[in-house]
Amino acid sequence: MNFLMKLFTWWDGATITTLLNSAMTGVHVGTDAQGNRYYRGKKPNAQGNERRWVIYAGSNDSSRVPAEWHGWLHGAGDDVPESFLPPARIWEADYTPNVTGSPAAYRPAGALEQGGKRARATGDYEAWSPDA
Repeated sequence: MNFLMKLFTWWDGATITTLLNSAMTGVHVGTDAQGNRYYRGKKPNAQGNERRWVIYAGSNDSSRVPAEWHGWLHGAGDDVPESFLPPARIWEADYTPNVTGSPAAYRPAGALEQGGKRARATGDYEAWSPDA
């Protein structure tokens, strides 16, 4: 079943074509704390630019790419981020995934998923009426 999932899905990790392409035409340059693997092409593309890509460890969610690797993917620097990053600060928060659309997403008190009941207006709101 895992082989069929890799063959036909693109939203949960890399497809077989991407994995083969990475092995044949790419050079592994680094891995981030979440386990995402980063590659660069062996040859420049038709415009003369270096091709760079990521293979996600898990679901394909671009919010899982740390800022320093995001900059590298978009050509902000030639060196891989691991070679020039400062040490982590004690006040820096750990990565938290984007939970939008999942059961863990924020739902305020008036949301339909929370029963659809919200607090009544406090008097500072006056409903519009077409007759007034």
